[in-house]
Amino acid sequence: MSDGVEVGRPTRERAAVGEDGRSRDRSRPAVPDPLPMSVVDAHCHLDIADGEDGDWLSPAEAIRLASSVGVTRIVQVGCDLPGAVWAVEAAAQYPNLIAGVALHPNEAPKLKESGELDSALAEIERLAVSSEKVRVIGETGLDYFRTGEDGRAAQHESFAAHIELAKRLGKTLMIHDRDAHEDILRILDQEGVPDRLVMHCFSGDTEFARECVNRGAFLSFAGVVTFKNAQSLRNALAVTPLDRILVETDAPYLTPSPYRGKPNASYLIPHTVRKMADVLNISVPELCTALNNNANRAFGGPW
Repeated sequence: MSDGVEVGRPTRERAAVGEDGRSRDRSRPAVPDPLPMSVVDAHCHLDIADGEDGDWLSPAEAIRLASSVGVTRIVQVGCDLPGAVWAVEAAAQYPNLIAGVALHPNEAPKLKESGELDSALAEIERLAVSSEKVRVIGETGLDYFRTGEDGRAAQHESFAAHIELAKRLGKTLMIHDRDAHEDILRILDQEGVPDRLVMHCFSGDTEFARECVNRGAFLSFAGVVTFKNAQSLRNALAVTPLDRILVETDAPYLTPSPYRGKPNASYLIPHTVRKMADVLNISVPELCTALNNNANRAFGGPW
């Protein structure tokens, strides 16, 4: 395995304590009833361990469990250099996977301060062209929740560089947006929107959903849409055209209800899909068909 990264081992581990400061229940949820038709997990981090005592769901087991419930394809996303290398190697090894490579916005200020941002971006480009299974430049974008004012310039610089790379290489741009809606749109408009654009873990309201769709974006909804306090997100889903909707886990994060806080994995997507179908007032098979077709369009064809 190149670059000191092994697909047989995780690149890091999710914290056992949640953002609320409390220890999480790290037992794995039960496998739900399968979906009637296949769907794609549009954003996953198979390389991040989570579970009791740091237990890791290996890629082979994660893929097996996902396939058993109808989640037959997964977009594996790297958000730092080790994760990006892991994603490329995993996609080469497993037919069910394609890879995304990028520097997460919270990585950009640290790399800029150490003088390593340019070299890291060059490595992302090297990885992006290393395999046809690298279909995605992402996750990139802006995160104003974890990074303060002093880190925003570096995030803007990194985001613009990733947009340029996606456009030049003809890859899908996958955006991380946390508390930064206006600047996401401003920089996209400034740099020019790529042909294929995915808003990962869409977190905006109906107005922002319409703004993104008007720019050609696919909106990818995670388990958050099942949370009791997420009515504004469900409202956004309800106004999104059916041909622009994706579903994702962001596993091991954002586990859908009724397992919020526990380790997430692609096999739990049926909970999210069934809630989305309810919000959209359509049948689960109809939604599955749309999600599968949309994923093919969003990521440059089937795999």
